[in-house]
Amino acid sequence: MIFKDKVLMITGGTGSFGNAVLKRFVETNIKEIRIFSRDEKKQDYLRKKYSNEKIKFFIGDVRDRASVDVAVRGVDYIFHAAALKQVPSCEFFPMEAVKTNIIGTDNVVSAAIAHDVSRVICLSTDKAVYPINAMGTSKALMEKVMVAASRNSGSTVVCGTRYGNVMASRGSVIPLFADQVRRDLPVTITNPKMTRFMMTLDDAVNLVLYAFNHGQNGEIFVQKSPASTIGTLAEAICKHYGKPTDNINIIGTRHGEKLFEVLVSREEMNAADDLGEYFRIRPDDRDLNYEKYVDNGTIDNHRFIELEEYNSHNTTRLDVNGTSALLKKLGKLSEEL
Repeated sequence: MIFKDKVLMITGGTGSFGNAVLKRFVETNIKEIRIFSRDEKKQDYLRKKYSNEKIKFFIGDVRDRASVDVAVRGVDYIFHAAALKQVPSCEFFPMEAVKTNIIGTDNVVSAAIAHDVSRVICLSTDKAVYPINAMGTSKALMEKVMVAASRNSGSTVVCGTRYGNVMASRGSVIPLFADQVRRDLPVTITNPKMTRFMMTLDDAVNLVLYAFNHGQNGEIFVQKSPASTIGTLAEAICKHYGKPTDNINIIGTRHGEKLFEVLVSREEMNAADDLGEYFRIRPDDRDLNYEKYVDNGTIDNHRFIELEEYNSHNTTRLDVNGTSALLKKLGKLSEEL
């Protein structure tokens, strides 16, 4: 195993993704897992839950380069998951998204390069593609920071992943719907025709591990995922509880919401490799001296092929039964449902 006797650091490690990684790795032959976050309460919870000497906790903030430097020393690999993810919150406080998602990523990647970390995987979101909200825009720039840093990263490999909704993760609508159905409250749906990619936390970890094992500098990996309409998702949760599906209240879209999400843009599809379960988006490796490309005509013709974007409207569409089957994979939530 490539993680044998290695030190892994997870930024934002007390979140849903960090919990999933801990569950996957804590009983392996990894040497140490460092949880880096600013949430001492959640760190204390994890410390007591696992009571494992392999797990080390570092209080800090990706916004603060000095605290990142302290945590990065001696680290072999980094999964960079720290982010502000709530779309409405970022709409009202966009500079906070800038500080965490953009500047924070620059701090993490720069510290990793300075301390000779072997590999850094930066986690992004479908909202970074054709962004219309502050969160998506900040994550789009996060990806640009990652790609730019990868051009001069020395021995450090810097690459990324991009995925859609992680079911039952922090901020997911699934726990909200489940709670409303369980309490016989109206299910509050923004727009029943909205589609969203659906993947489990295990899928998210698998995608990061795939990027870890196969990624080269500046590449972004995307897992092909099915999608569901929000209306179908609500019906599937009602079905789990044996409740009627007519107690639904349509409240309208929130700040910065899209009708559908995009995982790979039209432009990126021209440079993407179809790897079966995944897409690999290769970085544009041209430099700033564009004259040589124009004068010598060395621009690749395939860049001008018109391909359709990969979005939550044109991917595999789940019906109620298909969505229900995916919900059953959610472990503890599945038991509650």
